[in-house]
Amino acid sequence: MTRGGIPPRKRIIGTVVSAVVVFVVALAPGLIAAGSPLAALRLPIECVVVLALLLLLPWRGARVAVAVGAAALLVLATVGAALDRVFLAEVGRPFDVATGWQELTDGYGVVSDSTGSIAAFVLLLLVSVLAVGLVAAVSASFLRLASALRPRRRAALVGATAATAAWAVLSIAAVQVLSGVPVAADDAVQQVVAKAGQVAVAARDKAVFDRAASTDPYAHLPASDLLTGLRGKDVVVAFVESYGRSAVQDSSFSAGVDAVLRRGEHQLTAHGYAERSAFLTSPTFGGISWLAHSTLQSGLWIDSQQKYDEVTAGRRLTLAGAFRKAGWRTVSDVPSDTKPWAVGSSFYGYGTELNATNVGYRGPAFSYARVPDQYTWAYFQQHELSRPHSPLMAEIDLVSSHTPWTPLPRLLPWRSIGDGSAYDPQPAEGQPPSVVWQDPRHVQQLYGQSIQYSLESLFSFLTNTDDPNLVVVVLGDHQPASVVSGAAADHDVPISIIAKDPAVIQRIGGWAWQPGMLPSPTAPVWRMDAFRDRFLQAYGP
Repeated sequence: MTRGGIPPRKRIIGTVVSAVVVFVVALAPGLIAAGSPLAALRLPIECVVVLALLLLLPWRGARVAVAVGAAALLVLATVGAALDRVFLAEVGRPFDVATGWQELTDGYGVVSDSTGSIAAFVLLLLVSVLAVGLVAAVSASFLRLASALRPRRRAALVGATAATAAWAVLSIAAVQVLSGVPVAADDAVQQVVAKAGQVAVAARDKAVFDRAASTDPYAHLPASDLLTGLRGKDVVVAFVESYGRSAVQDSSFSAGVDAVLRRGEHQLTAHGYAERSAFLTSPTFGGISWLAHSTLQSGLWIDSQQKYDEVTAGRRLTLAGAFRKAGWRTVSDVPSDTKPWAVGSSFYGYGTELNATNVGYRGPAFSYARVPDQYTWAYFQQHELSRPHSPLMAEIDLVSSHTPWTPLPRLLPWRSIGDGSAYDPQPAEGQPPSVVWQDPRHVQQLYGQSIQYSLESLFSFLTNTDDPNLVVVVLGDHQPASVVSGAAADHDVPISIIAKDPAVIQRIGGWAWQPGMLPSPTAPVWRMDAFRDRFLQAYGP
């Protein structure tokens, strides 16, 4: 028997397990980022430094504090790496510790809508318990290793010095186990440096943004000089969720979407419409749609929650605000919302706000999508356009093509839509997200079908609406997540302007946008923040 009555074999096993725990957690951020087990073949300097400190400190309280602090740092670095991986896959960039907290909250909301609030809460609770338990396990492992090494303290410190020297040589020589994955590992340190850098970048970015937001050539333009080229028109800005360039070009599902666009274009031509199309570069990717909405409306590049919160708290002139100032009645329809839109009136300038609770929908939800797009269009036509009305401007944020893209609705005959209860059997016809998301190819297929449905709903609305003064600006908000669009996808989204009045199309002749609904790979590409000013200029005096 040994000290404390622990058999030597159990003591050795405990020490080995402690070493494995410490080294695996220290290497976990790199393992997560690289996605390869080869990233485990590295030397983590954090472990060497912490063990040396524990051997040098004579006070037990100080050793416990160092062990707990180091464990917390390693676990937080692991959590940070996991968040970076998820954010890169979903929104095309790592988690930003300065501006990404609201996005994280909204991501939890999407999970809750897809899996149910109880399942989402249980998952969050399990992750939290695992993180706390991991900090305790790593702390205990550090202390156990230090205790095992203390009887051989001098030799252990010599070994730590040698390991540090070897780490330095490997670092200087840039030896790698994989491309971009050095053998000399300092994952936790790199996480801290990266997140601190995000804070610094956010501060500089805010200064640049504030300068851009402080000037607005249209802020004080008289109402009589705003949007004169659209007097008497009903103007709709419709965002198709996740409608990106990958939906129409070079993907396994683009052929189906392109066929819908070409077929819809022929239908529109038969009903007297003309169209012009191009691409806009969105400030966001894979999600966080409100950044795109506010960018288009404000003429500012809003690529973070921090900027969104700042601009929506101010009085920047939006497209909706310009229409309202010029005498249009303004309407928003956000079928994903169940509560009043906090900035709908105060910032955007909408006089009427529609959402899932006040449009008379009595049908089923389709995962995240509470209201099918076709119903949204039908309600808008019946309650806003068909009745006698003054010219209106509306923003409609369609939602049927929102992740998880299952189950999906089907088009109904226009006259049978009613209160939406006719959709009741449809959700059961699809598979749950938990099944679909096991196969990326299945996810991609259903994404393509969701875009087809959204576009078919649009064409159905246009061909069933007899309004010679209708003008529709339809565009995507962002590309779908990289599981659909691919790791190298850009941020471009299609945009089209549709109208029956030839004068509306003539006004944008200088834009060189392409005829039809399907922009080609050579179509013009603008940044999304350029649209507001160019639109106001084209349709001004």
